[in-house]
Amino acid sequence: MSFSSRRVSLAGIGIAVGLSALALAPLAAQETTPATPAVEAAKPVDPHAVVATINGQTITEADLELAEGELSQQFAQLPPEQRRAAALSAAIEIKVLADKATAEGLDKDPDFQRRAAFLQQRALHGWIVEKEVVGKITDAEIQARYDKEIAATPPVNEVHARHILVKTKEEADAIIKQLDGGADFQKLANEHTADPSGKTNGGDLGYFGPGQMVPEFEKAAAGLEVGAYSKEPVQTQFGWHIIKVEDKRAQQPPAFDKVKEQVKSLLIRDKYFALVKEARANAKVDIPDADLKKAIDAADGSAQ
Repeated sequence: MSFSSRRVSLAGIGIAVGLSALALAPLAAQETTPATPAVEAAKPVDPHAVVATINGQTITEADLELAEGELSQQFAQLPPEQRRAAALSAAIEIKVLADKATAEGLDKDPDFQRRAAFLQQRALHGWIVEKEVVGKITDAEIQARYDKEIAATPPVNEVHARHILVKTKEEADAIIKQLDGGADFQKLANEHTADPSGKTNGGDLGYFGPGQMVPEFEKAAAGLEVGAYSKEPVQTQFGWHIIKVEDKRAQQPPAFDKVKEQVKSLLIRDKYFALVKEARANAKVDIPDADLKKAIDAADGSAQ
């Protein structure tokens, strides 16, 4: 247990977004990958500018940007200045081998055509999500959802406490006697506590909320008035504690800017499922295998 641990929670925020991995994994990567700081302002790039020609076919800046995006994971370990060349090299390899495959008639292979059809559907799936869901979310919607989540979050009280941790009850009793005689809590903590993080700050744990401390400690701290210390040692798995409560307050919600992307993820999740629900309601889906249909229905129920 770390007595200095901190957690800030907000109902509904921080949960994993339940979106199809096929569609939104690339989108999430685009949103969360930090941009490389530019030394100077980037010059406008003509998407139609030709960067290479292979057997009479051109690779444009737009093609190169697409290759960089699709292959970003493979290039993640490369320095930024090498990624463009690596992307172009990969695009050239793809084109020359695709031409060879077409010349050999592999594009007519039924297995390839099934795969190509699936990949096209997957790309369209991701594209409609990007255009109809992600691309249409506004800052005003994100702010409204944040406000809604904050309003729906029950108030949580935080406690600011100090403690002195020792190995035996006898040691704890002796320290309590010194406190009863007027000794300074912070001074005794620096001298006696077995908690390494509290030896130089008077045993200060800062503010903590429900679930951040072991139950025995949390219950004892919650039962003390501000300014009071425990008259009986509190035993936990870590030893014996003398606890002093410095302050109590309502937990402050996380700042909007800190959770904006998480709130946006909630909106993406909700709008994605709404889009899927509408599309499936208008589709005729037949699953002859009764067991498989039962499993699909159960999975859909869990998703809801």
